[in-house]
Amino acid sequence: MADSLEELDEIQYEPSDEFVEQSNVYEFMQEHGIDDFEELHERTVSDVDGVDASGLDWFWDEVVDHLGLDFYEDYDQVRDASEGPQFTDWYVGGELNIAHNTVDRHAAPDSSNRNSVATIWEGEDGEVREITYHELHRRANKVANALEERGIGTGDTVGLYMPMVPEIVSLLYGCFKVGAIAVPIFSGFGVDATATRIADAECSVLFTGDGFYRRGSEVGLKGSADEAIEEAGHVEHTIVFNRLDSTTEDVPWDDERDEWWDDAVETQSDEYETKSLPSDQESMLLYSSGTTGKPKGIVHTHAGGLVQPAKEIHFSFDHKPSDRFFWVSDIGWMMGPWTLIGNHAHGGTIFIYEGAPDEPEPDRFWEMIDRHGITSFGISPTAIRALQKHGDEWLDGHDLSTLRLLGSTGEPWDPDSWQWFLDNVGRGEAPIMNISGGTEIFGCFLQPTPLHSLKPGTLGGPALGMDIDIVDASGESVVDDNEKGYLVCKSSAPSMTKSLWSGDERYLEEYWSRFDDMWDHGDWAQKDEDGFWFLHGRSDDVLNVAGRKVGPAEVESALIDHEAVNAAVAIGAPDDTKGTAVVTYVILNDGYEETDDLRGELRTQVGAELGKPFRPREVLFVDEFPKTQSGKIVRRIIQGVYTDEELGDLSSIENPDAIDDIDDAR
Repeated sequence: MADSLEELDEIQYEPSDEFVEQSNVYEFMQEHGIDDFEELHERTVSDVDGVDASGLDWFWDEVVDHLGLDFYEDYDQVRDASEGPQFTDWYVGGELNIAHNTVDRHAAPDSSNRNSVATIWEGEDGEVREITYHELHRRANKVANALEERGIGTGDTVGLYMPMVPEIVSLLYGCFKVGAIAVPIFSGFGVDATATRIADAECSVLFTGDGFYRRGSEVGLKGSADEAIEEAGHVEHTIVFNRLDSTTEDVPWDDERDEWWDDAVETQSDEYETKSLPSDQESMLLYSSGTTGKPKGIVHTHAGGLVQPAKEIHFSFDHKPSDRFFWVSDIGWMMGPWTLIGNHAHGGTIFIYEGAPDEPEPDRFWEMIDRHGITSFGISPTAIRALQKHGDEWLDGHDLSTLRLLGSTGEPWDPDSWQWFLDNVGRGEAPIMNISGGTEIFGCFLQPTPLHSLKPGTLGGPALGMDIDIVDASGESVVDDNEKGYLVCKSSAPSMTKSLWSGDERYLEEYWSRFDDMWDHGDWAQKDEDGFWFLHGRSDDVLNVAGRKVGPAEVESALIDHEAVNAAVAIGAPDDTKGTAVVTYVILNDGYEETDDLRGELRTQVGAELGKPFRPREVLFVDEFPKTQSGKIVRRIIQGVYTDEELGDLSSIENPDAIDDIDDAR
């Protein structure tokens, strides 16, 4: 995170002895005679005297047994890295299926989870549905049979351009059952972004919906799907879920290609024998936009796609049988399937919400947490800042005492919003599991556990089984406390993308080309003198101002430190004198006016914290930033508006009117 170390150097959360001793990670340590977390982490990544297997082999073998994950056929070898970390094979010779672990075994007649609730879903209109493991098993089997009827088998790709309805769960697991590669596509994408993914993956079957509810209105989806299919080709069968009670007269319809979900899926048999698949069989193709070029097709396997999220939900999010887990995400983003697989691997209950966080009022999340007894709640820092701006009074009257853990990922925190989240939502008792990894690894490089004390914005430290380091430009480990460097992984992990869908060349260039045999994650990282880890934004986003470098997140944090500022974005702009000048956009808190005096204060504050060269050339006031449905600010749009560049695909932007606001501020 980009906050100055002076603001981050005080611990704001300490776990109680009871909380620590009841945690899953503590139990694991006791089982193996390990005294503290640092010793545990070292044991999971390093060779240990007197132990035949390396730390990585020991841990990734042990975690399968400890979590009770099922392989149809036992693996002969935990990993084969003979071709280097770039092309490590995991669980060699083994066979398994994610769907067996997340559905089948929990729905078995002798399972205690058979009639437990797997999924709670709430629509924006207030409709609530609960689905047990027994029912989920039946539904996933119907999906599997529908897929096979349409010629889908092992290795075929299936597009999931779906609204956030409970059927997405059975759909994902149905794909796994037949060995198909699921291709989740964000429901907020428009034609171009959707077509690009369909074309690249060559999906012959696409699941979609007539539409969904968002901010009290019906949002059509089928029309965008049809246009994307026309542009991309490949799709021979479209199966449409009817969320809005549409008829074929209400939505575009092709009788030769389109079928309603009720006709194509619900008519199928609810019995299906899940396929046993090799450990390295592809399970998902997740797309990441990257910084340049077309989206990257990131390939995940059945072994990695199961073991990593199951490990993280167990050790970092401390899964308990009574938990109800809610992470604000679309199925089209990595956190969607991560949430489902990680919790359902343990027979847990996940909560899915269809709509907007402030519909009909800004307390929608707090009301649902109270009513459904949510125990773990994950959300982006940007979304928290937006809810914080509405005022503390929206939390009044809502009992949030069921929350045991909070979560966040995807972008930097500022200390004030982090503290507000901890104190007001977590009551000072529910720690913030601020995690960082990415679509490419379907999990986390950095994450706290229930054992960790927390400073504002910290990510704790390296996750179990993840061999993480901070290095300088020459690839040497940073030795001084507080020195920034590149976040790298020095070995493979089971869930790392096995390559990119487009081939090995781009894969090696994107992740393995900067340093020898180290994965470069593209983030600036820092560890302070107390051992707390922080991130400082993307290393490829650095602003070079008159030969001096600064991360945009550092400028943004310096602005947010001012009591008037709710949120900020910093970009680089061409400058005749400095080469690059800092330009900032600011959203003010209520009660503050957009004045030249305030502009001056903010420029001075950045200069005082970061140095005079980094004082913004401009401070521009706006009412909102363009954001995705998951609450992430789309900085490339802001940069493009300021520099009059082609903005490209805008279909992921939930609030396109904000683009005009950015333009008008110049």
